[in-house]
Amino acid sequence: MDGIAIELPLFLLATFAGAFVAGLSGFAFGLVAASLWLYVLTPLQSASLIVGFGLLVQGYSVWKLRAALDWRRLWPFIVGAVIGVPAGVSLLTWADPKSVRIAVGAILIAYSLYAFFRPQLKVAVVVPPAADMTVGFVNGLLGGLTGLAGIIITIWCNLRGLPKDVQRATFQPVAVVVFAMAALWLGAKGSLTLDTAKLFALGLPFLFAGTWLGLKLFGRIDEAAFRKLVLALLLVSGVALLF
Repeated sequence: MDGIAIELPLFLLATFAGAFVAGLSGFAFGLVAASLWLYVLTPLQSASLIVGFGLLVQGYSVWKLRAALDWRRLWPFIVGAVIGVPAGVSLLTWADPKSVRIAVGAILIAYSLYAFFRPQLKVAVVVPPAADMTVGFVNGLLGGLTGLAGIIITIWCNLRGLPKDVQRATFQPVAVVVFAMAALWLGAKGSLTLDTAKLFALGLPFLFAGTWLGLKLFGRIDEAAFRKLVLALLLVSGVALLF
C-alpha cells in the first residue's frame, strides 16, 4: 500500500473503535469501522473484514452472554436469517449500493428520532413466531446485501422494550449466524485475498482489546442509558450511511 504509515494506523484505530462500540452496544461494528476503512481499503476488502471481524466480536460477546440465551426465542429469527442472507447476497449483483445505503440510512434516522421523542412503548411481549421470522428474514436480507448483520433485529428488540441483556442475547446470536453465512458466501465466491488476510491478522489484537473494554463498560450502564446509547448509534449510523 502507498502511504502505509498513515493507512495502517488508521485501519487499526478504526478496528479498535468498531470493536469497542460493538462490545458496548452489541452492534454497529461494521458501520464504525468502515466509516474509516473505506478511505484506505477497497469496498470488497472492507466487506470481507467486516464479516470476519464481526463474526469474532459477536461470537465472543454471545459467549459472555450465554446464560441469557433462550433458543425458543431465537429460532424464528435464525430461520428467517438463514433464508434472507442468500437472497441479500444474490441482490448484490444488480442492486445499486448507493440507493440501498440511502434507504437504510433514512430508515435508521427516522426510527431513532421517533424513538427518542416518544414515551417508551412496548409491543406485546408474546408475538407470533411468524412475525419474528419475518424480522429475521429482512435482517438477513440486509445483512447479505450490506453487511449490517443485526440492525433490523436491534430495532425490533428496542421497539419491544426488552431488557438490555435480553436484547443483546437476541440480536447478537442472529448476527453471528448472518456473519457466518456471509463468510461462507464470500469464501465461495473467491473474495478473500492474501492482503485481506494480512490485515485481518494485524487487526486482531486491536479487535479483542476494543471488545473487552466495551463489554466491561456494558456491565456498568443501566437500562435507560443502554436504550439511549442504542438509539444514538442508530442515528449516527443512519447519518453515516447517507453522507
